[in-house]
Amino acid sequence: MIEEKRDFYIDGQWVKPSQINDLEVIDPSTEEVCAIISLGSKNDTDDAVKAAKNSFESWWGTSKEKKIKLLNNLLEIYMRRSSEMAEAISKEMGAPKDWSINQQSQSGEDHIKTFINNYKKFKFENYLNEDEGNYIAYEPIGVCALITPWNWPINQIALKVLPALAAGCTMILKPSEIAPLSGMLFTEMIHEAGFPKGVFNLVNGDGPGVGTSLSSHPDIDMVSFTGSTRAGKLITKNAADTIKRVSLELGGKGANIVFADADEKAVKRGVRRVFNNSGQSCNAPTRLLVEKSIYERAVKEAIEVAEKTQVDLANKEGSHIGPVVSKIQYDKIQNLINKGIDEGAKLVAGGPDRPSHLNKGYFVRPTVFADVNNEMTIAKEEIFGPVVSIIPFSNEEEAIKISNDTAYGLTNYIQTTDSKRAQRVARQLRSGMVEINGVSFADGSPFGGYKQSGNGREGGKWGIEEFLEVKSISGWK
Repeated sequence: MIEEKRDFYIDGQWVKPSQINDLEVIDPSTEEVCAIISLGSKNDTDDAVKAAKNSFESWWGTSKEKKIKLLNNLLEIYMRRSSEMAEAISKEMGAPKDWSINQQSQSGEDHIKTFINNYKKFKFENYLNEDEGNYIAYEPIGVCALITPWNWPINQIALKVLPALAAGCTMILKPSEIAPLSGMLFTEMIHEAGFPKGVFNLVNGDGPGVGTSLSSHPDIDMVSFTGSTRAGKLITKNAADTIKRVSLELGGKGANIVFADADEKAVKRGVRRVFNNSGQSCNAPTRLLVEKSIYERAVKEAIEVAEKTQVDLANKEGSHIGPVVSKIQYDKIQNLINKGIDEGAKLVAGGPDRPSHLNKGYFVRPTVFADVNNEMTIAKEEIFGPVVSIIPFSNEEEAIKISNDTAYGLTNYIQTTDSKRAQRVARQLRSGMVEINGVSFADGSPFGGYKQSGNGREGGKWGIEEFLEVKSISGWK
């Protein structure tokens, strides 16, 4: 059944778009239409911005206790409807059933809990120097445009909406038009939770349309964007004329440095990490750097993981990976795989075209290239598919040099049993995050990058701070 999801959420109610501009949402497992949405116009954007602007003062002035109550309402509703969220994500972007439940949908619940806990502890006012009467106040930046991607849809929505609400901002959410269903379901939860009208608004649309209208709008005080580096540059340029804050979480090309003394599971763990979510994670360790003394073994282990990784429909249970999100994305990945072959990388697993048992859907074979160097396109460009590039190195210095030789700087990875070396290398890697030996980041850790991976931080207290201005006041006695 094709869902009709044409309405927008503006000023506390679902409203029809100002003009007809339908877009089909495609199920990437079947290549069939699963929903129809509307793409918004400037009029729709203006209406949403007006509603957010009109509600800002009252929401800013709402007590912390009241906001916590509303956030707890949202958490309760989300937990009750989490299976619906998982189903929506599977349908819109192809996340397999089990992965969608345990990772994609679960991320939304986890972020709501984390932000509630951080908000309770967050101090919006404090003395810089009490004796001299110097005071610091943290105040909401104002009306925010939140533009989110399709690869981790509810994860990114939660990472923006929750801290913006806690900070006292009002907002307009534009989810990816490719995967809009999770955002619309989340909006239903916001409404049910009882947030005041105008505080949260949703307008569907594409980047050139609604995205441009929001990023250039004079009444938008901040744009928080997650997506490609190319789109991030355009948003920054659009925002320049009105000097609004722009917070960007962009692409990555993470290096995973495997030293000879790494634990026996290090290579396989890293390759599986790339294949998860069908390779559609900006923080995936897609460049596998391996010390030469264990290089051949590592290549064999990577091949083994690729050959054991099953690819199948999103609506099936199991630990397989699903399709990539769209034909555009599928074609891009295929072109890059072919470019890797053309430029001399050694294809050791996977390769072009679909897996043989699937005759439709945007499915990509888990692919491994060996003997890659940093001059090759597959080592430079973010592929955003289940593709691993293995690069040999001779020593620690060379590994660091290769890792940092990229325009990106989101997440790098280190595998070694030498803790002093791990700490030494971590200090020298130019990235916003460094994961050592597969140890996960704690809840509330800041997420963000260096260089062309962006300029903002999401998660925990840093996520709340992104949406605040800092006011210095003298004579506060």
